Amino acid sequence: MKVHGLFLASLAVGCHASSKDSTITKVVKILQDMLAKSKTEGDEERDLFAKFKCFCDSNEAEKKESISDLGKEINVLSSKIEELQGSTGGLSSECAQLRSDMMANEQARNEAESIRNKANEEYVAEKGDMTAAIGQMKDAIETLSEVGADQTAGSAADHAQFMAKSAFLQNNVRVKSALAAVSAFLNPTQAKMMQSFLQSRAPFTGTYTSQSGQIVGTLKSMKDTFEANKAGAIATEAQQLKAFNELMKTLKKAYQEMSDSYDTKQEGLGDNDGDLSAKKTQLAESKESKANDEEYLEKLLAMCEEKTNDYHERKVLRANEDAAVAEAVAILNSDSAFESFGKTDATSTGSTGPVKFIQLRSRRVRVHASAVPISKQVQQILLQAGSPRVKKIAAMIQAENVFDTVLAEITKMLKVIVEEGKADKENLDWCNSERTENDKNLGTKNSEIETLDGEIEGLINRIDDPQTGLKAQIKATEESLLSSVTSQKTETAERTKENLLYQEDIKNLVAANNILKKAIKVLRKYYDKLAERMEQENGFLQEDPQAPDESKWGNYAGQSSKGGDAIGMLEFILESTIKEETEAHAAEETSQHDYEDSMTSLKDDEANFEKTIADLQEQLASSEEELVNKKKEHKATTKDKEAIEAYLLKIKPGCDFITTNFDEREDNRATETTALKKAQTLIKDTPVYKTAVAKARVEGFGDCTTCEDAEDHVDCKACMAKVTVPGYCAGHQGTPGC
Repeated sequence: MKVHGLFLASLAVGCHASSKDSTITKVVKILQDMLAKSKTEGDEERDLFAKFKCFCDSNEAEKKESISDLGKEINVLSSKIEELQGSTGGLSSECAQLRSDMMANEQARNEAESIRNKANEEYVAEKGDMTAAIGQMKDAIETLSEVGADQTAGSAADHAQFMAKSAFLQNNVRVKSALAAVSAFLNPTQAKMMQSFLQSRAPFTGTYTSQSGQIVGTLKSMKDTFEANKAGAIATEAQQLKAFNELMKTLKKAYQEMSDSYDTKQEGLGDNDGDLSAKKTQLAESKESKANDEEYLEKLLAMCEEKTNDYHERKVLRANEDAAVAEAVAILNSDSAFESFGKTDATSTGSTGPVKFIQLRSRRVRVHASAVPISKQVQQILLQAGSPRVKKIAAMIQAENVFDTVLAEITKMLKVIVEEGKADKENLDWCNSERTENDKNLGTKNSEIETLDGEIEGLINRIDDPQTGLKAQIKATEESLLSSVTSQKTETAERTKENLLYQEDIKNLVAANNILKKAIKVLRKYYDKLAERMEQENGFLQEDPQAPDESKWGNYAGQSSKGGDAIGMLEFILESTIKEETEAHAAEETSQHDYEDSMTSLKDDEANFEKTIADLQEQLASSEEELVNKKKEHKATTKDKEAIEAYLLKIKPGCDFITTNFDEREDNRATETTALKKAQTLIKDTPVYKTAVAKARVEGFGDCTTCEDAEDHVDCKACMAKVTVPGYCAGHQGTPGC
């Protein structure tokens, strides 16, 4: 075969330019470098896989332990919630029963107090009536005694008999008045006898004491009975008051015990409500965390299994590649290879790759059959690319007659490299876009969570702060409301007690006034009559020579003087009681006004406290609802944040790989493309390829031999079309030869 002779002028620089190693030695070193690099890459991948496996194992163990712990925690929280709900139900029933018992106790006390007040009023009225009756009976007895009707005073004196008729006639009006006052307390027989006594007008002969004495005896007997009844009523009132006080003491003690128990159970209900709400929140959070962990574990196991399979597949491929390279090194380093390679220029002093040539001059020479074939040169060019795909093309070059197959595979591989570059670029852009967007979203979620944390903390302080929280305000206002209601009850009870005392005092004062007036009237009447009688008797005795000495009748003037003093004292006492009654009325009126003013103020306070409690409870309900919503929002935002973090973690391995290796993969693809295009050019420039192309062209003409000399001539065209020349020319005018 004839070729142009060339003087080589290498333009390459570097260690190969100055190296004195033989060509095969250089190739062996390249192969050994490949083995070393493969070992290094294998070690790096093994370390990376060990770290990845550790990550998988630790996360799997951690999540499984977390899921187990959360399951146990969910069971415990469910049991606690059931216990709290049962306890709350029991406490609610007990509180309802206590409240009912307290209301019954309060009603019993009110009824007992009402009965006691009514009994006391009846006692006071009865006592007053009996006191008045006793006083009236005493007056009647004294009046009848003055006229000698009292048979218990011994035999009537002669003077009394002497004066009986005139005295009775003079005192008939007074006797009738006294007896009429007590007639209401007499039975019909006694009343009839009294009316008969009062209506009698016959002149008296002998003694008249038989009928009046019977009346006096009846009155004395009735007075004794009334006094005994009065004493019995006083004793009964004292016993009833004592029994009432004991009953009220017992009821109040029972009420206080029930109230204390009710408050304790209410506090228990409040604690249960707080614990129940907290436990339900914890249960929901635990269930959500368990579901998240289970989802994460499922994805983790799938990812770890996929990466493990990829790693083992890469190990097998690398092992096969290393075995092939090692085998090639062993073949090239064998004694027979050294012996053969040392005898040829291509294996001892030839080039290991394509170089640029400068044609100085040409001459026709015949190449020895042992020269390096073009297929070997193409193989060396492809192998130098260091790519498994290019090595595949090199392995396909077995003989010069397979260049069509190789060229087709090179064209196909060039397209694959271009598509792979596009895919890597799309993956890189996608990773950068996804990471940028999700990092931005993650920052937004962290900011939202921080804001929500502050809002939740503010709401909790607003609700539960021991000093300024809504619950503390409600409790303080309820205490103030209770104090106001208690003050109303206390002041009402005190006012009622004061009013009862006032009524009793006024009743006593009125009775005292009446008694004083009656006593003054009796005394005045008596002493006036006494003075008149003394004057009449003094005049009669001065005319009677047998009248006894004046000194034997007593010092009437001196007694009258004491009687006047007594009347003066009684009048002063009466004036004092009237004044005391006036002051009592004024004091009662003032107390009633003060009580009404105080009750108005307390009622206003009660209404304000109730309105404040309603407002605070409305604010509390609104704040608690807002707190629940904020916590839900916080959970949702946290879940979104964790989802973003999980997504970034999921795409991290692939994105880290493409980001780290993109430039290197681009360089490798460029190297592969260059090598493939050079191989393509070399193949197409070979005589064998050109001969094969020419042969294929000739074979394509078939029996049309004229086409070998002139492919465009009508003879060739007509032959190829299998028509006559005139027939072809008829349809293809302008064809050469027509």
